[in-house]
Amino acid sequence: MRRAPRGRERLSYLARARGLLQAIEAAGELRSIVEQPERLAVDFSTNDYLALAREPQVVAALQRGSRVGSGGARLLGGAHREHWLLEQDLAAYLKRERALLFSSGYLAAIGAITALAATARAAYSDERNHASLIDGLRATKLERQVYEHRRLPPKAARSSPALIVTESLFSMDGDRADLEAMLADLHDDDVLVVDEAHAIGVAGPGGAGLAMDLRDERVVVIGTLSKALGAQGGFVAAPASIIELLINTARTFIFDTALPPAIALAARIALYLARGAEDRRARIAQATRTLRSGLRGCGFDVPECEGPIVPVIVGNAQEALLLSEQLREKSINAPAIRPPTVPAGSSRLRLSVRSDHTDDQIQRFLEALACTAIS
Repeated sequence: MRRAPRGRERLSYLARARGLLQAIEAAGELRSIVEQPERLAVDFSTNDYLALAREPQVVAALQRGSRVGSGGARLLGGAHREHWLLEQDLAAYLKRERALLFSSGYLAAIGAITALAATARAAYSDERNHASLIDGLRATKLERQVYEHRRLPPKAARSSPALIVTESLFSMDGDRADLEAMLADLHDDDVLVVDEAHAIGVAGPGGAGLAMDLRDERVVVIGTLSKALGAQGGFVAAPASIIELLINTARTFIFDTALPPAIALAARIALYLARGAEDRRARIAQATRTLRSGLRGCGFDVPECEGPIVPVIVGNAQEALLLSEQLREKSINAPAIRPPTVPAGSSRLRLSVRSDHTDDQIQRFLEALACTAIS
């Protein structure tokens, strides 16, 4: 039997794993899954912005499904008519030539970025981009530059052809990229990948996102069905040749089991409802205005952002977690977001406002926050 060298204790992988968990806990960043979360009086944790996940028409569409799984990858036995119909509807909604479904928004981002990397020599990424975008870029062999939030380096300072990646409505801060300015500053051979995950359904004309009016073949849109559309899955919307490239080179499409057809059908119904959901979008706008005004009255510095995401910056990770726990004791779910999801020193409560949040719920949260102390 081999022995460890003298003076050096060998730890099992489990001991090393426990040490890593202890370090995460000491930093106030330990996370856990609540298997059966209790029903709370006020819940700001979900991204079901238009409250379509429980919409009877959407649920009924899901129940009409004739099978559970798709049966395989789309290029094998997993292709179903529901996929094609949803892709056609998405392309029409977003004013793009074609769309392609993935089983999640995360895989859509990685698939699009890694496939498009073959058309570029360098990549530029906003420092506050979602982890899916970051992971996609890390999987490429491109020279990468992370730029200051919403400050893409000017054209003259950038390598070309470039793959430029940004969110449109940023998931943790609720602010928006200046997409028109970014488009105006592209080289002719650049490509701009816009993640519309948090904008689809809630922003832009008819809720079609902030990139909908950017009618330029250098713009590729990625998004998800799992937020405002209340379903599951992701997509890429782009020129037809780019969709064909993804079908042939995006590993997260080629080798992944296709979306269940019943989910695709439910997402089509949700998409139809989202087109005409001006009243729901107006309700979100009114609720967020009330919430931001009340938060400022409680002494919090809240940015003036449009959209359903309201960050309540606390700073310290432990204090953000404690504040979230104190609110939960009052039957309010306002999740604490800590590093590495956000930069160190910017831990926060992230409030997702939905169209079914009532005035009483907003007021209940503000009153609970006002009388909750961070010790």
